[in-house]
Amino acid sequence: MQVLQGPDARRALTRTFNDLPVPDAVLARIEATFGEALTPTQVVERIVADVRERGDDALRDWTERLDGARPDALAVSADDLNAASVPDDLHAAILTAITRVRAFYEQQPAHGFLNHGPDGALGQLVRPLARVGVYVPGGLAPLISTLIHTAVPAQVAGVTDIVIATPPARDGRVHPAILVAARELGLTQVYRAGGAQAIAALAYGTASIPAVDKIAGPGNLFVVIAKRLVYGQTGIESLPGPTETLVVADDSADPRHVAADLLAQAEHNGAEPVLVSTSRELLLRVQAELNAQLEALPEPNRGWARDSVSARMKVVLAGTLDEALELSNLYAPEHLCLLTRDPWSLLGQVQRAGGVFVGEYSMEALGDYVAGPSHVMPTGGTARFMSPVNVRDFQNIISVVGLTEGTLRRIGPAGATLARAEGLEAHARAIESRLPVTDPA
Repeated sequence: MQVLQGPDARRALTRTFNDLPVPDAVLARIEATFGEALTPTQVVERIVADVRERGDDALRDWTERLDGARPDALAVSADDLNAASVPDDLHAAILTAITRVRAFYEQQPAHGFLNHGPDGALGQLVRPLARVGVYVPGGLAPLISTLIHTAVPAQVAGVTDIVIATPPARDGRVHPAILVAARELGLTQVYRAGGAQAIAALAYGTASIPAVDKIAGPGNLFVVIAKRLVYGQTGIESLPGPTETLVVADDSADPRHVAADLLAQAEHNGAEPVLVSTSRELLLRVQAELNAQLEALPEPNRGWARDSVSARMKVVLAGTLDEALELSNLYAPEHLCLLTRDPWSLLGQVQRAGGVFVGEYSMEALGDYVAGPSHVMPTGGTARFMSPVNVRDFQNIISVVGLTEGTLRRIGPAGATLARAEGLEAHARAIESRLPVTDPA
């Protein structure tokens, strides 16, 4: 385990947002599927253009080619939605997550303002988006929590038309847990479509799938590239890449908890675990715990976690907790875990992070499911300028201007002067047309 310090640590934790890394296995799969060496972007461009041109037929073709299923009906029927069932404990967990996420976002102000004063009225109208598309990865496992953590903030924002796209299994079915969660959320529009083809369908619309105003939800490399390509035709909430966790720990931290929190993220494909500690002894103990806990994981999770730890994990020895927080702000992690003697005392120093998990009872893994805030958070250093999914992601803000004649007389000349300075004579004359004519004499 290489321990970084000082300038080496700063260099290792300084990031710029680049294209997502493309594993060799992905490139090999592309060549095997398409019979030629294409980049992921070229693949996505081809898929998006085809879905835009041929709609449902292209969507079925690409679903069959990439997911191994060819659904005759892209929409999940009401009968299938109502018949879906899961074990009682999972059903109860879904309801717990929905309740807690909704309670959290109902605390976020969702209204505008309109201030009337001597100058007239100035304010903002806040209106929900008309239609939102929620992308729910299926792949290796159904991401039930992603549906809840994306759709609930949209519902709290006032969106009433929410469309779900999720890849089908090879038998053409959508996982029953996703259908149960959709049903409990009161959502009825569920479509058997995944990958770049689903993003294209949501952006441009097909005979079966309506076009949406915004697409939200994480996905694999091809989903992220597709969201980037269709942005402008529709809105997107972010371009979430591989997950990451930065743990700040001092000598009071339990190395078992530190290792467990790092591995909880490391088991995601492509994840980057980071540990910053003021204690060299803790770093050594965490290394031993990582090895032991890795061996105890089942496959394939063990292989994914081992790859993340061996290929991307960063370990930093900081001189003080102040330096540790400075390095964290430099890195701008998706998840920041504070496992220190007095974690609340550090919260004021946090400037850039998707979410902060304070103390040993607030593990990020719990935040992925039932803590309350959405787990869809900025990655790749974009927490410098982006936020987790929230109510505002699903609303329009409309400025309102309603000035009085007296205000126009007072500020109008300044507006006309600025317009002429910008070479916009018609702007100036529009302002002056409402001003009293001044006698040059």
